[in-house]
Amino acid sequence: MAGTLYLCATPIGNLQDMTPRVIETLRSVDIIAAEDTRNSIKLLNHFDIHTPMTSYHEYNKVEKAGQLAAKLAAGQDIALITDAGTPAISDPGEVLVRLCHESGLPVTSLPGPSACIVALTLSGLSTRRFSFEGFLPREKKERRAILGELAGETRTMVLYEAPHHLTATLKELLESMGDRQITLCRELTKKFETVMPTTLSRALSFYEREEPRGEYVLVVAGRNPQELRREEIAAWESMTIGEHMEHYERQGMDRKTAMKQVAKDRGVGKREIYAYLNREDKAEELS
Repeated sequence: MAGTLYLCATPIGNLQDMTPRVIETLRSVDIIAAEDTRNSIKLLNHFDIHTPMTSYHEYNKVEKAGQLAAKLAAGQDIALITDAGTPAISDPGEVLVRLCHESGLPVTSLPGPSACIVALTLSGLSTRRFSFEGFLPREKKERRAILGELAGETRTMVLYEAPHHLTATLKELLESMGDRQITLCRELTKKFETVMPTTLSRALSFYEREEPRGEYVLVVAGRNPQELRREEIAAWESMTIGEHMEHYERQGMDRKTAMKQVAKDRGVGKREIYAYLNREDKAEELS
């Protein structure tokens, strides 16, 4: 029988957040695949866990995933841990999980700490719908594209950022989104946990004076849906209905479907669009 891959959540700060189930699993599996074995050995020693470890990280994730999958297929049980929190979230673990599914190998998750969820629940912002973005890409073109998309996002957004990039990221968020509500979280679950509800402009002003310390989770308010809708309608109304129809027909929509979409975009009934187009057609015939 094939072994099982266990995704084991580990503390993001407070060691008391380690669950008994994770401790028992880490002791019983054949191998622990860890993002950084030097960091994880401290955790394992604290809980008197002596299971052999192997490294599995961003720079060996493809090759090593194949090796770990082969061990699973041979019947060995493997636990996957990250430096902190839940594996496979903004983490090379997703490659191994995907390979296991493709190979028909069992995978299960042992839930526990997650910086994203902890920060979201502490933020005071809407939690009904949210978008997890992790770390923004460093490549400039891709980063601009992502920031452009996020500017119109109506859900609450959760991002991660390192202290030495925090001020630049806050400035970019302010420039692309305007002044939004934001909650900055650092040292989560630790002795000096800090939760700072503020605005992007105030946060930027603060960290231009004070040096950022520790890893940050940024929880940013989404765009007001009503405001966004008003802007969309205004943009469409800058076109004539004929131009609006042409926009969709050039994309391959048939006339009836395009009429429905134009009516939806402009916030009017289909009959109004039909009547306008009918008048235009008659005027064209007479000319």
